[in-house]
Amino acid sequence: MRWYIVKTVLLIICVLLIAIVLLQSNKAEGTSQIISGGNSDLFSQRKERGLELFISRLTFALGGLFFIICILMNI
Repeated sequence: MRWYIVKTVLLIICVLLIAIVLLQSNKAEGTSQIISGGNSDLFSQRKERGLELFISRLTFALGGLFFIICILMNI
């Protein structure tokens, strides 16, 4: 297998993964209240819908691809 192709794909996945993680919504809006003891709905059950769900699934898929490619490169 041509390793320069695999390394290029891995680099593209890394850049996409960074961009997708930065696009995710801030679910920990009240983290300062955790330290101060404030009542926060940080751990409440919020369903992801629409774009948030797509971004979440894409992050999971890109993370899995990154993990698999890294393992295959070391075998």
